[in-house]
Amino acid sequence: MSWVNMTVFTTHCWKSFQLKLNGMGRTSLWLRVLCIGVFFGAAFVLPAHAQSSANSQVEVTELRLERAEGALLLQSTLRLDLSSTVEDALQKGMPIYFVTEAELMRDRWYWYDKKIGVIARHYRLAYQPLTRMWRLNVSRDAIGAVGLASSLSQTFETLPEALAAIRRTVNWKLADVADLDSDNKYTLIFKFRLDVSQLPRPFQMMVGSQSEWNLATQKTLRLFSDLGR
Repeated sequence: MSWVNMTVFTTHCWKSFQLKLNGMGRTSLWLRVLCIGVFFGAAFVLPAHAQSSANSQVEVTELRLERAEGALLLQSTLRLDLSSTVEDALQKGMPIYFVTEAELMRDRWYWYDKKIGVIARHYRLAYQPLTRMWRLNVSRDAIGAVGLASSLSQTFETLPEALAAIRRTVNWKLADVADLDSDNKYTLIFKFRLDVSQLPRPFQMMVGSQSEWNLATQKTLRLFSDLGR
């Protein structure tokens, strides 16, 4: 893997900006931030082989609802493959964020469909070079907003083991059976995506047009009158 071309370009960019920014004060701070974003983009997003690297892929391979102890539980499985570009970013210490969301909607012919249940999980996956371990944080809310302290943390020895924990949804309570009406129809909407919005802001500008970071899927199930029985 070659990083020479982009590194030389980034170093030249950084030196040029330093010369221009000397003596310009705080009003030019945003230019420094932009140059830092270019540096990280060169390191993580734009390797010389980027055009030939495989894209990330995700697909819902299993999706169903089960009733147990008066609750409606979500079960799902994903096929999740990361591109070499995303894996390189992880190996170099950049955390990557994912989101799994599910909504249960009840049909209403006279108005918008009613939301019966909604659930979400936010994931932060990061490699720790000192321990050579993978750390996965899971939270109901966006981790960038609430911090790591409010999340559940797990460690794994390998990346495939960490991804396996993200791929599966087991017994997530989506709604109470008592809230369901057996005479109505329902729609289950399941979504999964790599959450670019949680990355550092300068880096978001760099990955916006990168197909390797375009990782998202959605699946919809129509559920009928026996759901509430």
